[in-house]
Amino acid sequence: MPLQPKRVLVVFDFDWSFVDQDTDRWVFEVNALHLRRKMEDMEKSVQWTDLVAMMLREGHAEGITRDQVEGALKILPVHPAMIRAVTRLKASEDQNATFFCLSNANQVFIDTILKDKKLDDLFYKITTNPAEWREDGLLVVRRRVDPTGPQHTCTVGCSPNMCKGEELTAFLVEHGEYDKVVYIGDGSNDFCPVVRLREQDTVFARTARGLQRRIEREGAQAGLKCKVVYWEGAWEIEEAFATL
Repeated sequence: MPLQPKRVLVVFDFDWSFVDQDTDRWVFEVNALHLRRKMEDMEKSVQWTDLVAMMLREGHAEGITRDQVEGALKILPVHPAMIRAVTRLKASEDQNATFFCLSNANQVFIDTILKDKKLDDLFYKITTNPAEWREDGLLVVRRRVDPTGPQHTCTVGCSPNMCKGEELTAFLVEHGEYDKVVYIGDGSNDFCPVVRLREQDTVFARTARGLQRRIEREGAQAGLKCKVVYWEGAWEIEEAFATL
């Protein structure tokens, strides 16, 4: 009897992990520099998802259209090597790979980019902040964890809108154990799910960003068990995926 391909769960953060930009900031860098500056000035005083929603409302009131928002997303850089990496791994007969997106961006931003790159069937599940277009062209973005309801119980430092660690655990409870989990991330909020990984799992942490800093500063104390691989460019992910 032929060996069954091993079950691999590939978990992607989106901003600065799957794509080579921050989607929230990029939209305003392309369309409204003064709002991008306002985001920078208010970042420490307003919860980030709420701030993005606020800037979208202000941009809409100033005349920024849906076409302009979508246009910005369609030119946001996604490295060809990353596209090749995920496309080949998904099609591989040697790996039974499931792709799961776990992101603090929002559903519309992610869906728009994936559809433009013809990757809208890549992810089995996308867990992110909900968003939808209103008929008048306003993009309404909300926190995944409603601020008026029960809050998550994370003590590792996740943002109020979502605990990525809890979301990863919930996915694994629903879908069962995988032979290997591969996590690709960059930010400090990726640390919580990463410390839940096992010895046979691997995190690909982008260099010189929040996740690397937290791994080096807090990993041992937090009981980090998984293999850690640092990467700078998407070509390194393509190279690594070829040998999973």
